[in-house]
Amino acid sequence: MGASTAPGLQEKRLAAYMDGLAEAAGHADREQPLKAYCAGLLLPGERKSVEPMAARLAPDQVRRKHQSLHHLVATAPWSDEALLEKVRESVLGRITRQAALTAWIVDDTSFVKKGQHSVGVARQYCGAVGKQENCQVAVSLSVATDEASLPIAWRLYLPENWAQDRPRREAVGVPDEIGFQTKPQIALAQIRQAVEKGVPAAPVLADSAYGNDTQFREGVTELEGLYLVGVHETTTVWRPGEAPRPKPRRGGRGRPPTRLQRDPQQQPVAVKELALSLPPQAWKRVAWREGTRGQLRSRFAAVRVRPAHRDERRSEPHPQEWLLIEWPKGEVKPTKYWLSTLPAGTRLKALVKLAKHRWIIERDYEELKQELGLGHYEGRGWRGFHHHATLCIAAYGFLVIERSLFSPSARVGRLELRAARIPAAYQPRGSPRARRTA
Repeated sequence: MGASTAPGLQEKRLAAYMDGLAEAAGHADREQPLKAYCAGLLLPGERKSVEPMAARLAPDQVRRKHQSLHHLVATAPWSDEALLEKVRESVLGRITRQAALTAWIVDDTSFVKKGQHSVGVARQYCGAVGKQENCQVAVSLSVATDEASLPIAWRLYLPENWAQDRPRREAVGVPDEIGFQTKPQIALAQIRQAVEKGVPAAPVLADSAYGNDTQFREGVTELEGLYLVGVHETTTVWRPGEAPRPKPRRGGRGRPPTRLQRDPQQQPVAVKELALSLPPQAWKRVAWREGTRGQLRSRFAAVRVRPAHRDERRSEPHPQEWLLIEWPKGEVKPTKYWLSTLPAGTRLKALVKLAKHRWIIERDYEELKQELGLGHYEGRGWRGFHHHATLCIAAYGFLVIERSLFSPSARVGRLELRAARIPAAYQPRGSPRARRTA
């Protein structure tokens, strides 16, 4: 923090960025709290919930600032979709000056929670700890170039028992139009909205929790999108060159059969079985990017297949797709499988590089959680959960622009943003030090 009171270049860029977003607040009285909230997220600090941010932003008027920020995030009826659209327009225009979009990335992230009253909390699979846990889960859609990425859609997954429990819904303000949807259904709705908004097209990437859902894959195709998505080892396909056949007519009379049939001598197989049957020359060693410990490499094979899911109910076989398989050296069996509608002429290295590009959203979530406090919101309501996440993404959008065009090392704690001095004795609620001294 320098002695000069004049704003630096980075502060001016942040002010201009926030001016572009503020109109999405929907009311002039919300513009300053919105800017202050994002500034609070970008300033260094242990907690990014409302009270400690209020103390950092206005140590002499903590209560007033707390009320202002709390109203903005927990109560004010501004549109998350409108603000995320403004963020997307601001960020995409900058990062795509240097490179086109590489992918749209579907993912979900979880937040461990105590108690049962926060919206959507349930005992379910929690990626943060890798097992069943009491948590909230949110589904996101991100856009990515080779070097940068940004979440552009975000929605809480509402478990079925929550969706059907009217008193619980009303207690946390779940909108009436929100019913139960699976995570792939939420993701497909986000993709559909992005298409309608004219977001530049790119292949959709997702892990097997989404890719194994045939309706999700077909939905992406119906939207004229390409995909490269993980699938389980039990997913069935036809071997290269094989496909189901139309049923023959019986005696040459009546209408021709409209459904396909499977020859007892020619049946689909699980992708694991197909992978194990490939000859040694099918496997190639491929490097896809430079990691922290050197170049990342593994063994891969790619073959053209037709998915077999319920094709006996179809009149035409599923179109051919790529089946991409990873079998690292030293492993007793293949470890990962992907299906992709990328063109038939796509090279193996390009398939691998794109499949592995999902790592970039893991980097985003690490920073959104650890530096910007994505999981620090302490309220229980639907509106506050989504407003806080939207504002975290808005703050992250500024970092993405800075890294792409101005300051490659820009991150929370290294920004040239000035903060008021906090009293030495102040301890925000929820901090480890506050818990130790309580």
